[in-house]
Amino acid sequence: MNRYLKLVNFEFNRFVKIYVVLLAITLITQIIGVILKSREYVANANEAIYQEQLSTSEFLSQYGTMSFDTIVRSVWFLGPIALCAGAVAFYIFLIWYRDWFGKNTFIYRLLMLPTARLNVFLAKGTTILLVTLGFIGFQLIILPIETTILKWIVPKDFRVDMGVHEIIGAIPELHLIFPQSFIEFVLSYGAGMMVVFVLFTAILLERSFRWKGILMGVAYGVVALFIMLSPLLVQDFVVDGYFYISEMVLLEVLVGCIVIALSIWFSNYLLKRKIRV
Repeated sequence: MNRYLKLVNFEFNRFVKIYVVLLAITLITQIIGVILKSREYVANANEAIYQEQLSTSEFLSQYGTMSFDTIVRSVWFLGPIALCAGAVAFYIFLIWYRDWFGKNTFIYRLLMLPTARLNVFLAKGTTILLVTLGFIGFQLIILPIETTILKWIVPKDFRVDMGVHEIIGAIPELHLIFPQSFIEFVLSYGAGMMVVFVLFTAILLERSFRWKGILMGVAYGVVALFIMLSPLLVQDFVVDGYFYISEMVLLEVLVGCIVIALSIWFSNYLLKRKIRV
């Protein structure tokens, strides 16, 4: 366990500089977006009231109040989130391939460490999870700061104040990122980790068998997808809607656990028996 935790710390430290830059981009970009969108709304209100001679009530009836969901739906807010998601997706591949193609082929030393090779696999997966949860936690931390900035700029009569929970609940785009319950959180991020482990296994297949491994990796991904869809296929074409929704969720969790276990076992086999360094 101690060696596994050291590997997790090592892998995280290799990403930390890029990680900090992404967090800084998210913070700065979103705050700029809050300021620009808020000032734009206030400028429109001033123009309507002082130049077009509209009353406050007339302006509000025509243009509505300012709320944080307007900012969330802008590129200023969603853009950094998409950037961070893309960075994590890219890092799923980079976390393995840089060890092969980096200076002095670091994978030699990594796989020769006095610890089970599976720990290397699990440490990389844990790092992906920690990085993802870190992005989510950071976003939750800065949301109250951003809503406070909105309050500073937009007068009370022209805005609708929203708490963090209200923002997430009112905006469908955020439901996938911020699950509304613990069960949804486990299902969402459990499925995410399943995809990560399947991709890791596909990468190890490519590293073990080179060109043939690419086809084997694709085939493994297709098999994993078929296993995940099998309860839905059985429900629709075999038992004709026999299972309740709650039972279908349990079946999907079960097959998801099977795919994760299969990926870990297969990857351990490849690391011990087939991997080429």
